[in-house]
Parts: sequence; C-alpha cells; structure tokens
Amino acid sequence: MVPVIVGSGLAGLSLALALAPRPVLVVTTQGPGQTTSSVLAQGGLAAALGTDDSPAQHANDTLRAGAGLCDPEAVARFTRLGPRVVQTLESWGARFDRDSYGQHVLSLEGAHSVRRVAHVRGDSTGAALTEALVHRAAATPSVRFLTGARAVAIRTEGEHVTGLDVLHEGRRQRLGTDTVILATGGAGALWESTTNPAGSWGAGLALAAGVGAVLRNLEFMQFHPTALAVPRRAERPLISEALRGEGAFLVNNLGEAFMADVPGRDLAPRDVVASAIHRQIHSGRRVALDARGLTDFAQRFPTVARLCAEEGLDPARDLLPVEPTAHYHMGGIEVDGAGRTSVPGLWACGEVACTGLHGANRLASNSLLEAVAMGLLAADALSESGNAPSAPWPVEDSATEAPAPESTVPDDPTSLPDPAPLQAIMTRHVGLVRSESGLREAIRLLQPLAIQDPRAQVGLLIATAALARRESRGAHIREDAPV
Repeated sequence: MVPVIVGSGLAGLSLALALAPRPVLVVTTQGPGQTTSSVLAQGGLAAALGTDDSPAQHANDTLRAGAGLCDPEAVARFTRLGPRVVQTLESWGARFDRDSYGQHVLSLEGAHSVRRVAHVRGDSTGAALTEALVHRAAATPSVRFLTGARAVAIRTEGEHVTGLDVLHEGRRQRLGTDTVILATGGAGALWESTTNPAGSWGAGLALAAGVGAVLRNLEFMQFHPTALAVPRRAERPLISEALRGEGAFLVNNLGEAFMADVPGRDLAPRDVVASAIHRQIHSGRRVALDARGLTDFAQRFPTVARLCAEEGLDPARDLLPVEPTAHYHMGGIEVDGAGRTSVPGLWACGEVACTGLHGANRLASNSLLEAVAMGLLAADALSESGNAPSAPWPVEDSATEAPAPESTVPDDPTSLPDPAPLQAIMTRHVGLVRSESGLREAIRLLQPLAIQDPRAQVGLLIATAALARRESRGAHIREDAPV
C-alpha cells in the first residue's frame, strides 16, 4: 500500500522525495510547506563541513548540550549524516551560501565549539529549504499531496496500522494504508508565547497516544532565549542565535552585560542563556540584545532586519528587547534509528519524534539536520522492507466503512474551545521554571479541559511528565530541585 505522510515541513518533504520513485501521499492542512515551523527557521543547519571540524567534534558538542540525556548512538548517527544531508539538499535544488572560493559560509551558534551552521539566503534558511523541496516535490510524479486535509485518527487492527481517517472537504474519509508517518511538528502553541505557528499544538502526539504509542521525554520544551519581546503578537519573532555568534550580546536595562561571568557567556547552551534571562526578568529588569556593532546587518540578517522594521526597531541604533519563548519540543514519540514507533506501521520523523539526538537541551541548528536526516533514514528502511503498492492513492469514504473509531483529534477543528485558558495554565505552571506545587495545580486544571480538548490532553501529558522528573536538567528547570 501507499505510505501516508502527515505533515509537509522539511521532515515530511524529505521523506517523500527520498522515497521516490515509490508513490507516497502527503496529507497537509494547508498548501505544501505552509504554516510549518520549518519555514520560520532562521539559524541554519548544523553539519561538520569545515576543515577545522569533524562529525566526532559535532557529536561531542551535541552530547554536552544535551545534559546527559542524549543517546550517544543516535548522536553519532546524525552527526555523521550531516555532510550527506547538505549534499542531498543541494541535489534537490537548495543553494547553500558559499564564499568566493566556493566554500560553505558557516556561522557560530551557542554551545558549538567551531563555526558549523550552514545557511541558505542568510537567516532565511528554513524558508529557502522548504521552498526548494516544495518545488522539487511538485516536479516528482511519485509525490501526491492531499491539501486542506486534517488527520483525525489512526486506524489499527490488532496492533498494526490499517489506515488514517482525515477530514477533507467537510467529509470524514479513510485513507487505506499500512504505513503512516507522522511529521506534524512540535507543541509550542500550547503556551501563550511561542515562535511556533498556531497549529503546532502537538496533534501528532495526540494521534500517536490514541493508538498507544510510547511517548518519551515530554517534559523537555526548549525556550529560545531571544525572541523579540512584542507582547501584542502571539507568535514571537525569533532573533537568530547567529547574531550572538557574530558579536551581539545581552544587556539588562542597567546596561550590565550579565552573561559576562557565565561559562560560555552569550554563546552558552540555550537552557543556560534562557535561565539567565529569566532571572533578570524575574528580578524586575528588562533584557535586550545589543547588535549595534554588527555591520551590513540587513544584508547578513535580512529576516531579522525585516522583523525589527515591522516593530519600528533599527538594529543599528536600537537595543532589541528579548525574552525566552516556547520554541522546540525535544520530547515526542519514541522512535528507533529509522523512525519506527512502538506501533507496527506507525512511523514518526521531525520534531514530533524523539530520536535521542537532543537529550534535555537541543544544540542550536540540530533540528533541521535531524528533520532531513530522519527523512532519509526512514526512506531507506521503508524502501528495504516495503513492497510495491497494490493500488495508487487508495481513498475511501468513511460511509463505506464500519463506524469510525473514537478520534483523538476533533473532526471540526473550529469547534475547539478557546485556547487561552489552556495556554495560561501552561505558561504559569509548565513554563521555563517549574515547581511541584505548580505542576500539580496544572494537572488539576487541565484534567477537566482534556475531556473536550485534545490540546489540553497533550498539555496534561507534558505536565505529568514534568511532575515525574524530580530534578533540574537541561530545559526542565525545577525551582524545588536545584541543579
């Protein structure tokens, strides 16, 4: 049968292209690549491309940032794949930035020991890569898109996947398949302030939980240290870590460069920087990024320059107000090295999956590496084990089927309750700094909401996992359990 991919960000698109010429159906709520976190990624893609670098060095940096929870085998696998990922993306039409000698232009980001982050069109890497892959997919006959469709339930018989229910054009339909790959992104939209699109609330986690898939490390949500602090916007514009790699630094409203005494300073791991900023804000101070010393700002960082201009800020003249914001979910559906979950026939790749690469704190720009690499690895495994499809694009109306199973995602997403109460609970009690009493209160408040709202179900899973981890580690900071 034809594999069905849910999601059209970089992970889903990479898998679809890597499977060619095997037919694949990509289910997406909007057009291919639209409203995904992938298009918002600024920093770039981490890979050992420089003469002063190696996959082993990249692995060591990843392990240090992950605060003891990375899977060393997974880390070694992904860092070895870095150069292949870049080569593959270039073969699909991506044009990584190169200097006049033809060498990749690499930037330095937090917790990296060398310049390792490759870019496409400066700080527009995610958008540029997605654009290239969407264009490639449109020209690939084996890739078909079902747009305007929302996955609402995974069907199983016994323990094995037998199909996917989607809501499409007002009707619930069944896609008959024995292989469903979730590439649905993260869960940042569960919080009041996030860099994620509104649809990134953990729908893939809800779908996987509905069929009993093992979930792992759900408590680890990375809060990016430097989102532009513009309260009137729910989706916070990201201020790329690459600015700090080029010399920008953090200051408080007293003019103090408060990261000066922290190991790693402004380029410490993200959990360290976010925690330091939180302490400043909690003590009543304001925090800003001073990028006034950076030259050719608009040419080097066009996305950040545009975002600042929209808020009336000039990085050459103004300090840029920043705050930590929900950014990347390091936990997810537990998968093996090829993306298989604990449910036969169900696979996952990208942010929705927990591969063991990120541990308790993701190393900057490892996310795009993981998304594309998982697409390649899953495609290799599916190609080795899969048979030719018995019929292309099997789509059946649910009216011809037995009654649909109870869905973990509502048929009509417009019927969902107002997310504001849920987001307020997650922000207050399951935010950057947590406590036992706060997490217990979150669980108490989320339980009645979870009866009607699958978003609250995911929030409840995260809060429960956070309560169970009685320590501070990486992005999971417990004020009642100091490091």
